[in-house]
Amino acid sequence: MSLSGCAAPGGSSAAVEKDVISSDSESEVRRRARIRLELAANYMQRGQATVALDETRQALLADPTFADAYHLRALIYMQMGDLNLAEENLVRTQALRPNDPDVMHNMGWLQCQKQQYAQADIAFDKALAIPSYMDRIKTLMSKGVCLVRSGKPEEAEPVLLKAYELDVANPIVGYELAQLKFRRGDLKRAQFYVRRVNNGNFASPDSLWLGIKIERGLGEQATVRQLADQMHKRFPDSKQMLAYERGAFNE
Repeated sequence: MSLSGCAAPGGSSAAVEKDVISSDSESEVRRRARIRLELAANYMQRGQATVALDETRQALLADPTFADAYHLRALIYMQMGDLNLAEENLVRTQALRPNDPDVMHNMGWLQCQKQQYAQADIAFDKALAIPSYMDRIKTLMSKGVCLVRSGKPEEAEPVLLKAYELDVANPIVGYELAQLKFRRGDLKRAQFYVRRVNNGNFASPDSLWLGIKIERGLGEQATVRQLADQMHKRFPDSKQMLAYERGAFNE
């Protein structure tokens, strides 16, 4: 299952303001910049990254201290896979809003993607340490996934369990816990988590394929066939469906 670790930029004003602009004109400058940024966010959601970047450039031309514009630029570059430019813009965002937990979270997820796992863990912990932070589930989930990627499943499990306690319906957390249990050979616990994912609205080729392997290991052939039928109906051309048809359960 894919994980999107990014959050939309917050609506708070930049921490650094331009001294050369009067308060009246500054308000108008920020208003124009925000209009540009709203356009950029809409273009990003439509998958028009190049146009979105141009709108953020226009926003920053209007107001170079607009932290939200740097933040959105970072998210766009992350979406495009340009992690270096994403990091550059996140650093500029943090300079303007050093105590923003959403920015800390996104820096952590960026560092995880760059395999800078120790730095990522620090960034996630900084976000979680802010008492007013409302999106803790997202950060716990991302921290747990990053710990798995860094080869620390034992450390990842309690983090993911905490996220699961806060949101038992989260399909990514459920899938990751099922994966951890499956790799350890705890098939009954893995079955518990993956069934919750596959019985909901967020079943994916990955979760169905994991479910098939778990049920097969438990000898539940009827459930294996049900999951395979579901995958065939919903994801007939997926690599997981092709693997099932080949009987490649150990790939």
